[in-house]
Amino acid sequence: MGCAEIGRRGGPVSTPGAALLTRPPAEADGGRGLAAQLLLAVVSGGYAVGAALGWGSKEVAKIMGDFGLSTAGLLAAVSCYHYARTIDRRERPAWLMFAFSSLMGALGNAVWGWYEVILGQEVPEPSLADFAFLCFAPPAIVGLLVLAKRPVTRAGWVCLGLDSWLIGGSLLTLSWSLALANAARTAQSGAPGSVPRAALSLAYPLLDIALVSMVLVLHFRRSANNRSAVNTAIAALALTVLSDALFTSPLLNTTYRSGEILDAGWFAGSLLLAYAPWGARRAEPAGRAAPPRAERPHSRPITGSLPALTPYLAAAVCTLGILYNVVDGRKVDRMVVFTGCTVVLALVIRQGIMLVDNIALTQELAQKENHFRSLVQGSSDVIMIAAPTGTLRYVSPAAAGVYGREAEELVGSELATLIHPDDLGQVVHEVRRFLAAQPAEEPTTRIECRFRSGSGEWLNVESTVNRHQGGLILNSRDVTERVRLQAQLQHSAEHDPLTDLPNRALFTRRVRQALTGRRSGDHSTAVLFIDLDGFKAVNDTIGHQAGDELLVEAAHRLQASVRAGDTAARLGGDEFAALILGDGSRDRGAREYQVHEIADRLRTTLAQPYRIAGSEVRVAASIGVAFADPGITPSDLMRNADLAMYRAKAGGKDRVELYAPQMQAEVVRKAELAGRLRTALHDGEFTLLHQPVVSLATGEVTAVAAQARWRSAQGILFTPAEFLRVAEHSEAGAPGQDAARSAELGRWLLEEAVEEAAERHRAGHDVPVAVRMTAQRLLDRSMPRGSVEALLTRHGLPSGALVLELAASDPRVPFDELERRLTALHRLGVRIALDGFGSGYAAISALRRLPVDLLKLDRGLVEGVVESARLHKITAGLLRIANDLGMQSVADGVDLPEQVMALRAMGCTHGQGTAFSGPLDEYRLRRALVRGTFPVPGGTAQPALAGGSSGGSMVIRRGSNNETPVPPA
Repeated sequence: MGCAEIGRRGGPVSTPGAALLTRPPAEADGGRGLAAQLLLAVVSGGYAVGAALGWGSKEVAKIMGDFGLSTAGLLAAVSCYHYARTIDRRERPAWLMFAFSSLMGALGNAVWGWYEVILGQEVPEPSLADFAFLCFAPPAIVGLLVLAKRPVTRAGWVCLGLDSWLIGGSLLTLSWSLALANAARTAQSGAPGSVPRAALSLAYPLLDIALVSMVLVLHFRRSANNRSAVNTAIAALALTVLSDALFTSPLLNTTYRSGEILDAGWFAGSLLLAYAPWGARRAEPAGRAAPPRAERPHSRPITGSLPALTPYLAAAVCTLGILYNVVDGRKVDRMVVFTGCTVVLALVIRQGIMLVDNIALTQELAQKENHFRSLVQGSSDVIMIAAPTGTLRYVSPAAAGVYGREAEELVGSELATLIHPDDLGQVVHEVRRFLAAQPAEEPTTRIECRFRSGSGEWLNVESTVNRHQGGLILNSRDVTERVRLQAQLQHSAEHDPLTDLPNRALFTRRVRQALTGRRSGDHSTAVLFIDLDGFKAVNDTIGHQAGDELLVEAAHRLQASVRAGDTAARLGGDEFAALILGDGSRDRGAREYQVHEIADRLRTTLAQPYRIAGSEVRVAASIGVAFADPGITPSDLMRNADLAMYRAKAGGKDRVELYAPQMQAEVVRKAELAGRLRTALHDGEFTLLHQPVVSLATGEVTAVAAQARWRSAQGILFTPAEFLRVAEHSEAGAPGQDAARSAELGRWLLEEAVEEAAERHRAGHDVPVAVRMTAQRLLDRSMPRGSVEALLTRHGLPSGALVLELAASDPRVPFDELERRLTALHRLGVRIALDGFGSGYAAISALRRLPVDLLKLDRGLVEGVVESARLHKITAGLLRIANDLGMQSVADGVDLPEQVMALRAMGCTHGQGTAFSGPLDEYRLRRALVRGTFPVPGGTAQPALAGGSSGGSMVIRRGSNNETPVPPA
């Protein structure tokens, strides 16, 4: 209900604002919003049909025309009030004002119905209904002012006031000319009751004019917040004002009765105002702001020009009001002249303000344009604007320096023709995805691609992309150097710096790709692990620089020997690897033969002489091969190849070995054995045995050799060949706890042997004890200096009663330091035996420099001395060297009588083996020492060669190596 409805008793009113009816009330998305709109249309249409048919009777028509409109107004009041309580925005007062305005309209209609329906009499003039209807427009006007977009300057506030007056004044001029002048003259006539009726007739249209003015002003100045709700509210008020205007027209003013078709307009206006906040809430989901107006792709240019045309349209309406009086031959009313003049004056002032504003805005835009132009032209980045079709509209001058092409040359080009074909698909996909995204969620994106330069080269370009009128703005920079640096860093991270071959990380990734990619079902793929034999000697003899040159040359040979799709890599040190991709062959035997041939050819290639620093250097290669069995992992495949390579080295080096499953089982067994060895000493599982060393001439026991035995908790007896191999391997190559346990075992063996030998000496058995020790353990820095000497002193063992059997030393052991240590021990009377004589490469150097008293023949020479004439001659020659140097000799592993006779005939002085006795515990050993001799096959005999001991019982004397007979070990 609006103010014009109150003028049912008289007073014409203007009819502007009808054009706003074409604006849809609200747009709701989804099924629920559509259902609400359909319900609103059905209810409003039903009311209109009932009103058109007269509701069936006059009484029902009055009820629907009065209380029906009151109910709709009350519903709008409750809806707006409830919505105002649920929002926390600056629009809350506006919706409270709309609720109060609707409540006043409902109250006026209820009072009207009280008189017409309940009391059955005419409504008095004036009445309480008039007061309620007069209170409808002011709250609505205040609410519209709250919803209006607030100006930010004083000039903006002035223009807002001028716009309101332009609309209101023009409507007032037209309405005064049509009807309001007659109402004013009636009030001046002085007839009884004319003044109140004339005042009401003037008040209602004037309030309607003010309300229409605010509706029009707000339509062009409405806030962007909750736009759908505001638009629906404006449409509801416009529909109400239109119904008021139709009611006050001369055509309906005298014939209107409650419940007629015109009430449908007021009814629909109230329902539309009740629907406005809730329909808008469904249309705009919470948390998502509507995109700015400038970013909406389908905005029409005419929408932005309507606010500028509003003052001229208002002046045109005012002119129509004056012309109406002139054409009709009436005298022009002072009110019309005054109002028209003020409208024209307001238009002139507004245009003046706009002119000053435009001048200032033009200057500001010119300054900003110059500022941004200087930024764009001086920027090192290239700024390009592309149309929606992909054509370049603008290119900044920086393109000449970045792309080597003038900006004018690029303008008009298709952006797609400048991008590398391999990158075009990715760029198109990213641009389409970016344009489809919400601008508020993703205002920019970044694209990196290759761009054609003026010289035809491809530059790596990084572009920041923004939207621009359906097209794109690209801010691009040349990142070619950065991409090259990244590629170089990536290459350095994945390649060996010395040989430039792939490193372990890249090789592992390529193995994984070969096992999990499209070749995952091809089990003929193989991995080769390669170790250069003898490389350590190259470093030690001619230097690390020469070693690096050899590695580089070996890498070149390896790279040249594999196929284009295969991978050669350096894993570290002198270890290399190769990935040989499968050929899809299902014949495992043929594939193994083929890969073995490749590996053997590679071994031969790597074994060719190297020309390093003017010298010819030779190294060999041990190669392990493993195939990609079904279900194998990259780490397992590489581990298998590594195991096969170590088996090749253990089998004599310079060979190719294929992986077999038993290799892994052997490694597991050794690992388990090493783990149990770590706790065996603390658990007391080791025991000490001694094997007699017998004179081959007399059978007399001249020494005993200490040997450790390990009986595990599971009852398994491990021989020295089993657990000492594990211990020595740990000591030589594995740092940490393994080496510590091995050193601890060596210390235990030495201490136990010395302690038991001292007890035997106190019991009257003056037999020396021989203890085997490696050079590494003898020089171990963890063993305190003088520990051997302190051990002899603590247990009271005579100095000549200990023989140290020096095992074959590692070439890495410093020979000078070893010589100094052995010389110091020798001065104290500790005898030195060279163990494994005839098998080590350093035997001649040891004889020349070390204080050796005794030579112990290697077991390998003794085992075949009877059967092999060649080995017989070698053994005889070594024994001749020992006798010529005045040293005694001990043959290890003498197990057969024939060996005893052959060795004695060649001049060997002592023997140790099962031909006399195996290792004995302390009880059996003392029984053997009491007996003193063992039977010698062939009877007693004198040595065949001079220089040895002449008797079975040896006396320990001090002196030079040539003068001192040493008890054998």
